[in-house]
This record gives sequence, structure tokens and C-alpha cells, in this order.
Amino acid sequence: MPGENVAIPYRRVLVTGATGLLGRAVYKEFQNNAWHALGCGYRRAQPRFLRCNLTDEDAVRAVIQDFQPHVIVHCAAERRPDVVEQHTEAALNLNVHASGTLAKEAAGIFLIYISTDYVFDGRNPPYGENDAPNPLNVYGKSKLEGEREVLRHSPGAAVLRVPILYGEVERVDESAVTVLWDKVQEGAESCSVEHCQQRFPTYVNDVARVCRQMAERRLQDPSIRGIFHYSGKEQMTKYEMACVIADAFNLSSSHLIPMTEQPAGAGAQRPQNARLECSRLELLGLGVEPIPFKTAVRDSLWPFLYDKRWRQTVFH
Repeated sequence: MPGENVAIPYRRVLVTGATGLLGRAVYKEFQNNAWHALGCGYRRAQPRFLRCNLTDEDAVRAVIQDFQPHVIVHCAAERRPDVVEQHTEAALNLNVHASGTLAKEAAGIFLIYISTDYVFDGRNPPYGENDAPNPLNVYGKSKLEGEREVLRHSPGAAVLRVPILYGEVERVDESAVTVLWDKVQEGAESCSVEHCQQRFPTYVNDVARVCRQMAERRLQDPSIRGIFHYSGKEQMTKYEMACVIADAFNLSSSHLIPMTEQPAGAGAQRPQNARLECSRLELLGLGVEPIPFKTAVRDSLWPFLYDKRWRQTVFH
């Protein structure tokens, strides 16, 4: 019928943690591709998103019954390892118990649970979907427990493990990648940057595309379930990331000093190299070619430049 395409799309997706870095990208990706998206958050939810306490079973049930989504993408989590070590009970409530509740209430709905490469110890990479997890810190343990709760209550769910994320941040400290910007911009002061752990910075817009492609395929193919891996392909330490960020903005990196040993009291233990092997998505034709780190990190950080005139000099 003429004009039918102005109606609300029939495919409905609920995005938890829609106020967070990944959740915002996932919400936008679905909304821009003919899905009716509902985002929920907690502290930062209103006015844009629905405020919902995911640890409240009745509230979760009410949201699902009212909206009746076809798909739920569960991005909400406490994902800062050092915070999880200090506030373990609150983190377990969100990362484990709320995930189990969501899976219980999502009977018949395709649930994508976002997990982490930190379920692995990083001693023997790369890691495939069937390799045995062995998390080194409480954050990794909580996310692994969340995976198990989700798959126990919702056997048709999917777990999507991703590594360190970055993207269009609201504050530079919203991502462990973009927070390096402060050290890059200092310029005059020399500063140390961690150069021990091998990381695979992954752009949230790429992860969001993977989530949408999984959801769309699942509507036709019930075999899209179980554990999947997605990761950026460029391997670098935080020191190397900082150097690329400096290069992307034509800034000096000579003040950055690679720190090859972990200082004492450096917080939660991190895996040395938890590189994810992503062939399952690729074999299904659901892989997304990552946007190059230098390009995506420049897009993510340019709003934080002190001198906005730089934009003309680099882009023209």
C-alpha cells in the first residue's frame, strides 16, 4: 500500500544499557535499519530512553510484556574490571543475576548477551568459541557466569564476546581506549603508557552491525544461537594505541614512554593476549570488516580537540 513504509517497523528490538557506549551504537544501528527500537537505561536514561532497573524482576517483566520485542540485545553491564573488584556484589547483581532474569522473562525472544574476551586467561591465544574459559579477574568471572545463566534459562540465546571497545564517547574516560587521549594531548609532560598486554581495540559501530545482522538472520534461521566471537583485527598495546591516536591528529608521541612491566597495585589482573578467533560469524556470512583503528578513533575523538581548526587542516 502507498505510504505503508511510514508506519512503525514491525520488527521490535529492546536494547538494555542503551545509555552506554555500546548500547547507544546498537540502538542507533537498529533504528537506522527499519527496526522499532526501545532503549532502556538507569541513571542516565531519561528523557531519551526508558528508565528500568534490570535487577527488579517485575520491572523487567513489565517492559517485555508491554513492548513484546522480537529481539533483546543485552548491553547493560558493569564492565570496568577495577570497579568490579571493589563493588563485587553490585556488579554480580547486574552482570549475572539481571542477565538470568532477562533470559527467564525472554522466553521465545531472541536474546543477544554481550560478553567479553576476559573470560579467557590470555596464555594461549587465539581463542575459539569452544575453548575452555579461565577468567583471571572478578569481571571476567561475572561475565562468564552471566553467559551460563543466559544459556541455562534461554537455550536459544546468543552470546557475543567482544574485546576492548571504543567509539563516539560522551566523555573520554568512557572507554579504556579513548581515555588515552589525555596522555596524548599532554604533549609537554612525559608520561608512561602500558606496553605489556596485547589488545584488539574494537569499534562499537562494527559490533552494532554484527548484532543487527545476527538478529535479522535469526528471524529466518533458528540455528543462530550459542557462542560467537567478534573482534577488531589490529593487535596493539595501549602504548601503541596512544601512538596511533597521536598520529591520527598530527600530534607528537615523543613524550609517551612505553611501560613494559605492570606496576605493583595495578588493579585487577588482565589477560596477556586474549585474542578472539572469529571464524564462526565469518562462516555464516555475519562477519563485519572492521573500520581501521586510525580512522575510527579519529572520528571518535575529534570533538574533544582543544583546537577545532585542526579539523580543516587534516581533512582538507
